Amino acid sequence: MSDGGALKGKIAIVTGASRGIGRAIAVRMAQEGAALVLAARSKNDLDKVAAEAEAAGGMALSVTVDLRTANSPAALVGATLDAYGAIDIVVNNAGATKRGDFLELTDADWLDGFALKFFGAVRLTREAWPHLKARGGSVLNIIGIGARTPGADFTIGGSVNGACLTFTKALADIGVRDGVQVNAINPGRIRTGRFQKMVEAQASQHGTDTKTALEEIIRKANIVRLGEPEDIANLAAFILSPQSRFLQGALIDLDGGQTKTI
Repeated sequence: MSDGGALKGKIAIVTGASRGIGRAIAVRMAQEGAALVLAARSKNDLDKVAAEAEAAGGMALSVTVDLRTANSPAALVGATLDAYGAIDIVVNNAGATKRGDFLELTDADWLDGFALKFFGAVRLTREAWPHLKARGGSVLNIIGIGARTPGADFTIGGSVNGACLTFTKALADIGVRDGVQVNAINPGRIRTGRFQKMVEAQASQHGTDTKTALEEIIRKANIVRLGEPEDIANLAAFILSPQSRFLQGALIDLDGGQTKTI
């Protein structure tokens, strides 16, 4: 573990840690000296991130788990306690939802959308809460700007993210009582593998190249630039640092100016 850093001595669970934003958060927290438990469904990808985190100065354990199943959060908390004996931080980052025409989306699509991102976060937070309370810990939910400005092709994602925002606010109130910090980040357009696939699909649909498609996405969103996973990770590290304990129940849009609502 690193000799210094704002998160030295802190034990953190990061879900959806195998790629994208979750991976960036894990590496950034490792740079601050955290001991990590990284959770996702892909063992090979998780193991690579764990190696990156350790090279960055932290300690890391990878736990392959599907948080859509009801008993998985308890197993993840158990593995964390077995490895480190305590929990200081939970970063709920796992979960993607299916886009598409509302009339073509099935019940299974809706249930799957809520199963991982919403119920996975609810169950994991509930399991970890007594341990977070004992240590004056923190919960950080990575949600998304679609909660505030849902679109026609994002009916599932907007609904799931909206529920996650409401959950964050309600949990923050409980956190005041129990001494647990609770906040959320709403990422906008972030350069992840999933976003790249969306750009490629748009390019194919309009018969253009990915560079042109990306420029059009940025233009339509009216943003300063495309975000990087590290942008989210840097904000996460700040929120979770000791100097940010006054921050409670905050829902922070990190989107380059895309969200225009108040």
